[in-house]
Amino acid sequence: MSSTPPSLDPLSIFRLDGRVAIVTGASSGLGVHFARVLHAVGATVVLAARRVDRLQSLVDELPGSIAIATDLQEAADRERLVKETIERAGVPRVLVNNAGVGHKVAVEDEDLETFRTAMEVNVTAIWHLSKLCAPHMREAGGGSIVNVASMFGIVGASPVKQAHYCASKGAVLNLTRELGLQWARRNIRVNSLCPGWFPSEMTEAMNDEASMNFLRQNSPIPRMGELSELDGALLLLASDASTFMTGQEVVVDGGWTAR
Repeated sequence: MSSTPPSLDPLSIFRLDGRVAIVTGASSGLGVHFARVLHAVGATVVLAARRVDRLQSLVDELPGSIAIATDLQEAADRERLVKETIERAGVPRVLVNNAGVGHKVAVEDEDLETFRTAMEVNVTAIWHLSKLCAPHMREAGGGSIVNVASMFGIVGASPVKQAHYCASKGAVLNLTRELGLQWARRNIRVNSLCPGWFPSEMTEAMNDEASMNFLRQNSPIPRMGELSELDGALLLLASDASTFMTGQEVVVDGGWTAR
């Protein structure tokens, strides 16, 4: 007598129904897109950024989402973000540390404040928000932290000169590894998503023909990525699809770092 195996839905593991997800830098670019993707798979999304008007517009688009004005350079704002998230939505089971800053500038023209700001927003804020969320995630049964790094945490950016950005994103990758190791037995996974060239406020200046020629000549897949091409990697890391992954980096860069 043969038995029929139960029907399987391999895509269901990527769902985030009933989970609260914080997305930083949610007022533009990748952050807006990530918020939309997480909302589409059932998450209650908490949108964090400084530009409240943009956040409110996204709240209107994503029913059930919450906007919390946050300046990630301020420790008090980071603490308030986690506190208000728990009070208004519940314990965050997903944290997407997406916010970041970077400018094109030669190191000899790079001032100390630029470097300090990059380290505060791109590294310290990630460390602090992860530290703040982790105890609550543990009590709730676990969680996933996705740190948005960059391919320029793996290789240098020149001729696009931005030492502060490369230094900070390299730090994000090793911070991810260490947090992943420290919290592995607490059921808190920490992984990095490393995009290549994608449309964002930081790449707006690359809409000219010279920049497009630069990408076509130097990227194995000769173009800029489309935001939707990050969806699979984001959902893999944020959801239960990656329950045996921690301290890792997923690179989506058109082959740039494979050269």
